[in-house]
Amino acid sequence: MRRWKGSASPAEVWMVDAANAPVQQCMGRLLVQTDGIGFYDVSPSVTKWLEEAQVRDGLLTLFLRHTSAGLTLQENADPDVLHDLKTALDRLAPEGGPWRHTIEGPDDMPAHIKSLMCGVQLQIPVIGGQLDLGTWQGIYVAEFRKPAHRRSVTLVFQGTTITQAPL
Repeated sequence: MRRWKGSASPAEVWMVDAANAPVQQCMGRLLVQTDGIGFYDVSPSVTKWLEEAQVRDGLLTLFLRHTSAGLTLQENADPDVLHDLKTALDRLAPEGGPWRHTIEGPDDMPAHIKSLMCGVQLQIPVIGGQLDLGTWQGIYVAEFRKPAHRRSVTLVFQGTTITQAPL
C-alpha cells in the first residue's frame, strides 16, 4: 500500500496496487456465549481472528446470524454508556408492550425490535492488520433475550494479506 500524492485534499488516501497485491478473501465464524441481556465486547476475539488470518489491508464485514440480538460499535471506556443504551432500548421496545408475537416469551418481540434498531452487520476498515476503530470504539454483540444464548458472528475479510509481497 502506498500513500496517494494527489491534490490538496485534507483527507488521507491510500492506494493499493492490485497487480502486486491481489485481493484475498478470508472467512470465519466467531461463537459468542451470552449470559442473557447485555453487551458483550468481541473486539479482542475479532482482533485475534485477524491476526490468525494474517490480514493486512482491506475491509472486514461482520454479520450476526440472529434476529433477537444485535451487532454494534459503541464506546468501550465508560460502562455507563452501555447501561444507558440498554435503558433507552428498553423504553423504545418494552417488554409487555402491545406485541402480538409472544409465542417465544414476553422478551422475544422486544428483542426483535431492538435487533432491527441496532442492526446485525458491520463493516470496518483494516489497515496494517489492525481494525481502524476510533479510540473509544469497541465491537459488541448486543444480547436482547433473557436466557443465555450462543450467538454466531460470520467474519469476512476482503483485502491483502501479510503473506503477499509488500508494495
